Amino acid sequence: MKDYIIKISLCASFLFLITNCAVKKNNTVTDSKKDIPLKDTIVYKEDKSEKKTFFKDSDKETAWVDSIYSKMPLREKVGQLFMVSAYSNKDSIHVNQVSKLIEEYKVGSVIFFQGGPVRQAKLTNLYQSKAKVPLFVGIDAEWGLAMRLDSTYRYPWNMTLGAIQDLKLIEKVGRNMANENKRIGVHFNFAPVLDINTNPKNPIIGNRSFGEDKVNVSEKAIALMNGIQGNGVFCTGKHFPGHGDTATDSHHALPTVNFSKERLDLVELYPYKRMFDEGLVSVMVAHLNIPSLEPIPNLPSSASYNVVTNLLQKELGFDGLIFTDGLAMKGAANFKGPGDLEIAVLLAGNDILLCPENVPVAVQKLEEAYNNNIITEERLAHSVKKILHYKYKAGLNHYKPIDMANIYNDLNPPQNDALHYQLYENAVTVLKNEKEILPIKELDQKIAYIKLGDDTNSAFISTLKKYTEITEVKDTNLDSLNKELKKFDKVIISFHKVNKPWEKQEFTLTEMLWLKEIAKHNKVILDVFAKPYSLLSITDFDDIEGLVVSYQNSDISQVVSAELLFGAIDAKGKLPVSINNSFKVNDGLTTEKLNRLAFTAPENVNMNPAILSKIDAVAQKAIDGKMAPGMQVLVARKGNVIFQKSYGSQTYDNGRKVTNTDLYDVASISKMISTLPNVMQLYDKNKVTLDTKLKDMLPFFAKTNKENIIFKDLLNHYAGLQAWIPFYKATLDSNTNPSEKYYRKTAENGFTTKVADNLYIRNDYHDTIMKIIADSPVSPKIEYKYSDFTFIILKEYLERKTHKKLEDLSKENFYSTLGMNYTLYNPLDKFEKNSIAPTEIDNYFRHQTIQGYVHDMAAAMEGGAAGHAGIFSNAMDVAKMMQLFLQKGNYGGIEYFSPQTFDAFNTCYYKDKGVLRGLGFDKRIGKDGPTCGCVSESSFGHTGFTGNMAWVDPETEIVYVFLSNRTYPEVVNDENKLAKGKIREEIQKIIQEAIIK
Repeated sequence: MKDYIIKISLCASFLFLITNCAVKKNNTVTDSKKDIPLKDTIVYKEDKSEKKTFFKDSDKETAWVDSIYSKMPLREKVGQLFMVSAYSNKDSIHVNQVSKLIEEYKVGSVIFFQGGPVRQAKLTNLYQSKAKVPLFVGIDAEWGLAMRLDSTYRYPWNMTLGAIQDLKLIEKVGRNMANENKRIGVHFNFAPVLDINTNPKNPIIGNRSFGEDKVNVSEKAIALMNGIQGNGVFCTGKHFPGHGDTATDSHHALPTVNFSKERLDLVELYPYKRMFDEGLVSVMVAHLNIPSLEPIPNLPSSASYNVVTNLLQKELGFDGLIFTDGLAMKGAANFKGPGDLEIAVLLAGNDILLCPENVPVAVQKLEEAYNNNIITEERLAHSVKKILHYKYKAGLNHYKPIDMANIYNDLNPPQNDALHYQLYENAVTVLKNEKEILPIKELDQKIAYIKLGDDTNSAFISTLKKYTEITEVKDTNLDSLNKELKKFDKVIISFHKVNKPWEKQEFTLTEMLWLKEIAKHNKVILDVFAKPYSLLSITDFDDIEGLVVSYQNSDISQVVSAELLFGAIDAKGKLPVSINNSFKVNDGLTTEKLNRLAFTAPENVNMNPAILSKIDAVAQKAIDGKMAPGMQVLVARKGNVIFQKSYGSQTYDNGRKVTNTDLYDVASISKMISTLPNVMQLYDKNKVTLDTKLKDMLPFFAKTNKENIIFKDLLNHYAGLQAWIPFYKATLDSNTNPSEKYYRKTAENGFTTKVADNLYIRNDYHDTIMKIIADSPVSPKIEYKYSDFTFIILKEYLERKTHKKLEDLSKENFYSTLGMNYTLYNPLDKFEKNSIAPTEIDNYFRHQTIQGYVHDMAAAMEGGAAGHAGIFSNAMDVAKMMQLFLQKGNYGGIEYFSPQTFDAFNTCYYKDKGVLRGLGFDKRIGKDGPTCGCVSESSFGHTGFTGNMAWVDPETEIVYVFLSNRTYPEVVNDENKLAKGKIREEIQKIIQEAIIK
């Protein structure tokens, strides 16, 4: 009796569809009752020869299919219809149950859910060994295997991809997914989602959709499919005919879609038509109640002949594989029990019955239906042969077990991060930019930061702080918080929610209130690391000057979004959904790109991360060999930091580990990143020329043996000056302690120049140092001799010329606007001592551990700020100045000096005399120089006595910074193991080798 009712129901559904469907008149789709043309309807040609196909039939394929089918008993034929659930995180009972279904009930396919890739691969090999006809293996991996499996890569959700305008990037995602699927023996990825999420409150689709615009959804889905199917894995478009505008989750109940056939044709079916023309292999039919398509109340679309056969196959011309959605879902299971449900969905036109609730019962009832001619041989053969055809296309006619070696590494190549960076660089969307608050150009303003949401924000705040000084403000009282914020020029607020697509990602009422009040009284940039629908609860955006949607809360999205805020990248994303009446689909502003350092994966600038990883071993060799207790290494290329790591500890006793923000005494690199750029600015303003004589720069040197030294020779170390004088020795008593004649333990009148803890030198001793230099001999044979005197003299010149101290000049002219907030003289004025690497345990002058005070003795006697030494910094900050040099004086959209000035200083004027230096820059790249010898002749940089190196190669656009405290714990009888071991050079060689030619 039940079977009779099924047949009557199907007939009724068929008649209803005939009388109520839209009809075509003169290529215009109309409602048969109203005869009203529907706009934007695309009429697709019925000629299947024009459709794209990835997997063509062949005579050999047909022969194989017919041969296999002809030998199959009924049980095996019926078994091919089933795809059963499998887990790799369950016990042996589950494994035995699945094995039994394969062996006894001959099921033809498995779909894996939660587990791990290696465990799944092992089970796949096991299950395949038990199957007479090799199994199809499927997985529901819409954003990569990580949707189901641990230890695998997580790609952005579809809605994030929906913001991207570059379809080639989406295709790359599909290609990666295909490669990962194939690696663990998967043939079907149940993606892409074709649902158009026009209902923001949709409880099950949401972020799984590419958005609410049918064209955008279609374009992104086609691109993803091209990547997946173009690389040998089958796609399954879902959830037919459209689950995007539902308020019910079909896992729990049967959702109703109350749209007309015409509306469905215009919107929900649009992506399917496009995908069919592009060669989509398979479709998953949803469990939906759609009265306009199926007149029988509450008949799921998956069991509707009208939907599956008449609409999908006949009207739309789809001839690929048709999957039901999971049959254990309440949207289907509430309709009929096991067995009866499978019969209904098969008769409706489905080919593969997904995740049945009870396979033994279903198999038995299907066999009975076959024997009673309810299911005909023709109907059974249609689906089973179609399945076998696709098994052949999947290569299962020559099945090979999965190779178990290196699965984890194969599934997690470093190139994935490179693509991930590109995806977010193209997805992050700017929706408001009042008065061009973005990008933040002026770095010398005060910026506060406030975090909202309950998920992590560490990558975001740490990246923000790489650009400028950011003050994190926290308070439990809104009034006191707003009072504190009055001190700041701008406030960045970020909202972080857990990176799970089905989790609620809404602002709390308290967060809404705080956001409203803070925005009312401050200039605010709001950055949302959650789905764009989280903005629905904000009714008024008027007081928010800058609004950024970053879509998801991952480390890479946080890094990329911080880059955008400071202009290292420009905004490219477009909003894939509408936000009330505030923002429309495809809204998205472009922003200015400033030439500031950005961050990306090595592959994105043609660098090999595997080769760069060799730096780790070299750094460890230096630490193990006691060449330095710790170090920072940074590599940037083409304006992007691609490698930034810290190694070891500040001291050899395994104390505080070195971090990327720790400060190092950069010694002579101070000359290049402090004194030199200030001198270059004066040169740029024609205050000095290459031929200006020292007596004209500093009348103090008139009538001395140095008066006619010209500016060019001074900076070339070609002036015959002494290399160095140990000025401090003349200030020690007979016991080599600081003499009371020159020092005091506490600051007092005339003794306020601080040398170290509890040690102050006479304020006028600077004049003594300058007189000693003025009176020092000059070599009668003019030849290259490196001398610290050059920059001690230049500091004097700068300060007399500008009437400002060098530390103030460097901060005002460069550091504050470059965002070099970790670069300064006398760092203890701003930073805690434990964030500064010590340089030496001094037992010959200051008799204390030198930490936070300059190591160079002469610079210490100058109060820590000298022209030749005294700067403390970290690798990131040094890289900014080196990038400024690489860009010939321009950084962050500011011209600090002209390209012509830079070229003048980066020229070897005495190359013919063997002087391989520029003006202030070291350029020696041969065997006697500080480099690996493998960089270009145009490269330049400097080293530092305490174990540092900063080098730029314009030809390869590489910036390399190495900072260490190799002088710790002492430099008496200095062996300089770091230099002898050529650690810095070895790392530089690795960097050069990592360039992908």
